[in-house]
Amino acid sequence: MSKYLLYVIVLLALIGCSNEVLSEGNLPITENKIVHKAKPPNVYIETGNSRLETTLGTYCWHVEGKGTCVDTVGPIDLLKGKKPLVVKAGEKIHFVMDYEPKPNKFHLLQIHNNSEEEVEVKNEQFLAPTEKGIYYYSYGVWWLNQNNANVSKGDAFYAFVIEVK
Repeated sequence: MSKYLLYVIVLLALIGCSNEVLSEGNLPITENKIVHKAKPPNVYIETGNSRLETTLGTYCWHVEGKGTCVDTVGPIDLLKGKKPLVVKAGEKIHFVMDYEPKPNKFHLLQIHNNSEEEVEVKNEQFLAPTEKGIYYYSYGVWWLNQNNANVSKGDAFYAFVIEVK
């Protein structure tokens, strides 16, 4: 079993899917004029003038008190046939999510040559590797309850692939 799959299973078991509605302050999002979607919001990666939509993978999402959890294959299988975003070695890659509230926990896993490595994300961005090649990523995000860090209001894993030239 890959580290990624094990990580997802353990995380889902620990955090679980609460049936709380995503909220901002004390009001449900719908009362704050924030639109609910049946799935987690889209996430894009950007570099310079290039933009690529990531592929939604495993997630738990809550709309109006009802939760849905979906389990998918890992990033490499999920991205079969997808064209990678071509980037320069060491280039800044920025995550873009047009959704409020923003998630409050992040995790980025890089997969290259059957090896997995955590990558640091700062200010919604990370640096491309310096070695040429194809790199797969799993970007996990969580909307954790501010009062109880073991309760998730929603979580999602996004997959994308880059090619460093």
